[in-house]
Amino acid sequence: MAMVKRIFLFFAVNILIVFTASIFLHVIARYFGIDVTGNSGILIFYSIIGMGGAFFSLFASKFIAKMMYKVQIIDPTVNDPNLRQLVHKVHTLAQSAGLRKMPEVGIYESNEINAFATGPSKNNSLVAVSSGLLHNMNDDEVEGVLGHEIAHVANGDMVTMTIVQGIINTMVLIAAQFIARTVADRMRSMAAYFVTFYAVQIVLSILGSTVVYAFSRYREYRADAGSAKLAGRQKMIAALKALQKNYGSFDNEGGQEAIKTLKINGRSRGAIAKLFSSHPSLEDRIARLERMQ
Repeated sequence: MAMVKRIFLFFAVNILIVFTASIFLHVIARYFGIDVTGNSGILIFYSIIGMGGAFFSLFASKFIAKMMYKVQIIDPTVNDPNLRQLVHKVHTLAQSAGLRKMPEVGIYESNEINAFATGPSKNNSLVAVSSGLLHNMNDDEVEGVLGHEIAHVANGDMVTMTIVQGIINTMVLIAAQFIARTVADRMRSMAAYFVTFYAVQIVLSILGSTVVYAFSRYREYRADAGSAKLAGRQKMIAALKALQKNYGSFDNEGGQEAIKTLKINGRSRGAIAKLFSSHPSLEDRIARLERMQ
């Protein structure tokens, strides 16, 4: 059910962006007399929509994350020693990773064990943790998690994932346009064009998402390795094992997705499920870290 919701949300947002951007750019093109019916026009038109939508999401990511999770930014001089220590850990890891500007550090109230890094660039990032993570992990495990998130920032994963998503979006839109135009020409029906365009877009988006998910899994392995260097391999392993330990108890609480740190996939899954998983299983990640020199 959770995967169905995520896929539905992805398509709903994607179609909304395409629809809105298409109307806007068609108006602009008509106003300036730009031809968007030729092959070069289609390439430029859908590149703007595909890449533009992805980069809009990137630049709005910090704002959206703060609003959705009600993240409270922690002042480095806060009186609470535990929160002050949390900021100190993040900044120490960030300095070790070579970041020039320290990330904002935030916390939000939730029982889920979760942490994430977001932001449009290495020098404009946010690292946020849930209260559930702080309550369910010891200091070494928290440091392993923070090292993982800082590695995401230092690796430029946010920008890279945006570029990958933008390229996939663009390829899907262009392919859908050519297929829909071919069908419409043969059937001589604009209704056939719109039905085909969105149907093909949905199918190709599903296929394209497997590429995005594959790269996402790769970057999770990289972030684990980065945390092993920044915080220590044993701390990163301990963090993943803590997730394993808690996974079953949270998973049974009404089926809620409570363990989302370094994202969920607590158990090994089937081949099809793995294709649509943004994160590798905890078992695979622990095994890789244990094999590291």
